[in-house]
Amino acid sequence: MLYLVPTPIGNLKDITLRAIEILQSVDVILCEDTRTSSKLLQHYHIQKPVSPYHQHNEHKIVSHIVDQLKAGKTMALITDAGTPGISDPAFLLVRECIKEDVKVETLPGATAFVPALVNSGIPANRFVFEGFLPLKKGRQTLLKQLAEEERTMIFYESPMRLVKTLEELIQYFSADRICSVTRELTKLFEENKRGTLHEVCEYFKSKGVKGEIVIIVQGKE
Repeated sequence: MLYLVPTPIGNLKDITLRAIEILQSVDVILCEDTRTSSKLLQHYHIQKPVSPYHQHNEHKIVSHIVDQLKAGKTMALITDAGTPGISDPAFLLVRECIKEDVKVETLPGATAFVPALVNSGIPANRFVFEGFLPLKKGRQTLLKQLAEEERTMIFYESPMRLVKTLEELIQYFSADRICSVTRELTKLFEENKRGTLHEVCEYFKSKGVKGEIVIIVQGKE
């Protein structure tokens, strides 16, 4: 059996009691980065074998993992932060497990875009999650398409590319489109900046940016 277990996106207390129980009971824990995950596992005194599973090796090892699951092992898949499969590896393994009749169970838990969306003050009844925009190929085409999107849009971005992305959103969406940028969710220096794309862009131009970032943009009226 395979469990998909969400992990805290910042504050280590943001994990469910059931998630801890599952991690304590499985045979192997598949980790995106074993060094990052070891901090969480040590904090909760979880001593289980860990094995790397990430975007650079998943195609090579997915069959081996499924074979182990079919042989009777129970595994949990975690990522560095948040829910597996949301801009993190999981889809390929889940698909193969389903094909091979291996039971998959997903636990509810932390996902960065949910609190960022609810906290933005932008309508959350209809939204589209875009994750990370393409770095090059297809980026402009996608932005042109999204300029006509009427639902609230959610993006993930790195601190190094935040200002550039906001400038591009201004170019394609207009400077007065309402947005919210959230960074360092659940951490000591959590910040939520709301306003027009122009106002938020100018704000982040004037300061250094660190941490994981979620951008919420209101849809076209």
